[in-house]
Amino acid sequence: MSETYELYAVRYGHHDRTASHNFILGDPHDGPMPLDYFVWAIVGTTRTFILDTGFDAAMGAKRSRTLLRPVEDGLRLIGIDASSVEDVILSHMHFDHAGNHGLFPKARYHLQDAEMAYCTGRCMCHAYLKIPFEVSDVTDMVEKVFAGRVTFHDGSSEIAPNLTVHRVGGHSRGLQVVRVLTRRGWVVLGSDAAHFYANFLERRPFPVLESVTDMLEGFDTMARLATSTRHVIPGHDPLVLKYYPAAIPGVDDIVRLDAEPVGQD
Repeated sequence: MSETYELYAVRYGHHDRTASHNFILGDPHDGPMPLDYFVWAIVGTTRTFILDTGFDAAMGAKRSRTLLRPVEDGLRLIGIDASSVEDVILSHMHFDHAGNHGLFPKARYHLQDAEMAYCTGRCMCHAYLKIPFEVSDVTDMVEKVFAGRVTFHDGSSEIAPNLTVHRVGGHSRGLQVVRVLTRRGWVVLGSDAAHFYANFLERRPFPVLESVTDMLEGFDTMARLATSTRHVIPGHDPLVLKYYPAAIPGVDDIVRLDAEPVGQD
């Protein structure tokens, strides 16, 4: 049988904002459109992978984001001990995806060549481009490189059977999405390739970006990689918690993405 995976979205944070902040040309309605913050667990028969590492309480306070539950506590609720995880995939190096430096002491990190070059190179001389990055996240990753704990990828790579990464760029130069085979087909964990369903479905880019062209092309790449548009998971949309069933009875902010969504057009 082909390897299939269970998929979990684990919310850990929240940030209130309006719709005008979530589209490159704003939004004429400009009603509430908050961000939820997630990490994702990809659980196979013999290996577990974590996509992104989130931020901790100190970084949440610094960036005026609300930490709802520490990442390690959310993972523990679904039976994952962060100290035992051996593989972490980083979609990109922004502060809300690459923090919690010591949380996965045994893990090898999977990162795109282009992302490491971007966040350590000349582009960080530009004030606008370096806003989403934290220097401590970058220097910690450099230390992991020297410790032999980073595997670099260039474009598309297979990390495990039926689990692949694909560089799309756009939001950050080396941003990668993850394609995973599940019981319902091929799911693409988009992370910040699309913050919201509306970014992807309406082809309306999020305003924090390195390349408009790459972001738009990334929407098409995700659609091509996934079994259907219902199999593309955005990185920050509260609707994810509405569409997918709870992984644990009584816990409404950890959901199963390998189950069929309900109420999604």
